[in-house]
Amino acid sequence: MYVTKTAPEKQPYLRPLINIPNPPKQLFYRGELPAERAPTVAVVGTRKPTAYGREVGHKITYDLVKRGVIVVSGLALGTDAIAHRAALEAGGITLAVLANSVDSVYPRSHKALGEQIVASGGAIISEYEPPTEARAHYFLARNRIVSGLSDAVIIIEAAQRSGTLSTAAHALEQGKEVFVVPGNITSPLSAGCNALLKQGAHPITCAEDVLEVIAPELLKAQAVLPLGATPLESKIIALLQQGIRDGDQLQQHSGAQPHEFSQAVTMMEITGSIRALGANQWTLGN
Repeated sequence: MYVTKTAPEKQPYLRPLINIPNPPKQLFYRGELPAERAPTVAVVGTRKPTAYGREVGHKITYDLVKRGVIVVSGLALGTDAIAHRAALEAGGITLAVLANSVDSVYPRSHKALGEQIVASGGAIISEYEPPTEARAHYFLARNRIVSGLSDAVIIIEAAQRSGTLSTAAHALEQGKEVFVVPGNITSPLSAGCNALLKQGAHPITCAEDVLEVIAPELLKAQAVLPLGATPLESKIIALLQQGIRDGDQLQQHSGAQPHEFSQAVTMMEITGSIRALGANQWTLGN
């Protein structure tokens, strides 16, 4: 296992860390760091996202990466993992900042994801020299690096008292932009997000909201909306674009017989034009 040690001032991509409060004196990493600065966002949120949080987190991250943005997160359960995986699916670069040394991955269930990040041209990063195990206060400390590496922080879902909010606090202290996904006012996992919006954070509903602020040069004409291979597939896509997610409702509104609908959905999932969210819920593919 090859581990590289560097100081932030010696690597162009890491140089923004020089000017943050309590900057790391050294960083260890496995994989590759971008040779130069590129638009970078941190995507963070709860470890137990709702179906809404999973869908929105994946879509916003995927769309940003497709435009050339680098994604940073903490390789934690829930939102972090969704962001890393969406970045990989989009064929882009993602960086994971750990609360332990880079000779191991925590949580252990994300070992394969960590290796995939490294194999795909990204890196696993830590300020802790190997071997160092994760400790509770290390998680809060690493959040300043997550935000410090980024041009903006995107918060998908966060409760009123959430560790995710420490990343937002670091971002504000560092003079970084904070974007927040508006949430259901009755959902405890949106209480922290909605509170940040009251305090002046940017609301975000799509990738373009972020690009307009941090990288307008990456904005391009919208892609042509996807079309199905058959009239039924096109109808299903149109229904999804209208916000219908439930499989039973999709089948009813499509006017197709159950077996026809099932065959169409199976083919669309295989081709990637739609994606299962679980519990018979569907969304457009990427």
